[in-house]
Amino acid sequence: MKIGNINFGERPLFLAPMEDVTDIGFRRMCKRFGAAMVYTEFVSADAVIRNIQSTLKKIIIDPEERPVGIQIYGRDVNSMVEAAKIVEQAEPDVIDLNFGCPVKKIASKGAGAGMLNNIPLLLEITREVVRAVRTPVTVKTRLGWDSNSLIIDQLAEQLEDCGIQALTIHGRTRSQMYTGEADWTLIGEVKNNPRITIPIIGNGDVTSPQTAHERFEQYGVDAIMIGRATFGCPWIFRSPNEPDLTIDEKIDVLKEMLRINVERIDEYRGILHTRRHLAASPIFKGVPDFKQTRIAMLRSTNACELLDILDKCRETLKNLPLES
Repeated sequence: MKIGNINFGERPLFLAPMEDVTDIGFRRMCKRFGAAMVYTEFVSADAVIRNIQSTLKKIIIDPEERPVGIQIYGRDVNSMVEAAKIVEQAEPDVIDLNFGCPVKKIASKGAGAGMLNNIPLLLEITREVVRAVRTPVTVKTRLGWDSNSLIIDQLAEQLEDCGIQALTIHGRTRSQMYTGEADWTLIGEVKNNPRITIPIIGNGDVTSPQTAHERFEQYGVDAIMIGRATFGCPWIFRSPNEPDLTIDEKIDVLKEMLRINVERIDEYRGILHTRRHLAASPIFKGVPDFKQTRIAMLRSTNACELLDILDKCRETLKNLPLES
């Protein structure tokens, strides 16, 4: 499977771009455990153009995480083209256009999944961005705005005609947000469309390496993108044949994420990013009365304090009785 000149091999797994989630520390851990490509947090085209420093810091790339993509969202041609030219200077391997974010503050303004209500504009933005940059351009979108407008099959053809080099499809409509189950049948239909020659990347409800294997087998997609299931769980990208990590190893990974983010961002924001992963990590489900520990994690503003909480969780988990 290739995007531009990048060969990802067969059945690669990608880390989805997520605001306040896919920071440098997390991306590096996902890459370590097998993510074939990672994405920075998605960024507003308007914020990029206005030179908002907090936004520009989100698209700083570490050489260790390549290949890496930068995803932008916006609602008009000029700003998306200008933002694409600016982010290209950060030298991403891919520039991805977000036409799928369902969050109200974005979609209600016509950006993200809001673009699914204005297909002519969506296509014009795509064509003009492809023309404006040399970096491979890809798109991430949904099945349609709602169940009465499942347009992805035709839209995929139109986007390919615009010159994109890969298409990621989340198997829900915008109206569904993240409720219900992702519909992979329509993703499979796009992949099997004889007119489609670009790679099709499936996304939605992939919660384990085993689930990813099943989706590849059943729907024949070229790659799979994993989003929410990665929270606090960068080892999800391991091969299904690899042994699981020990509790010690998992705690050490989370501690390293914290260290990288504090060093590469700053203590306050590094903690802010990392503690969200800690509070959501599935490894703490076995900690008795974890609610209070979770609150302590989310309130912590000191790296040493947060590391101490992790070490206490480590000891608690190691001393739990084995299940029979």
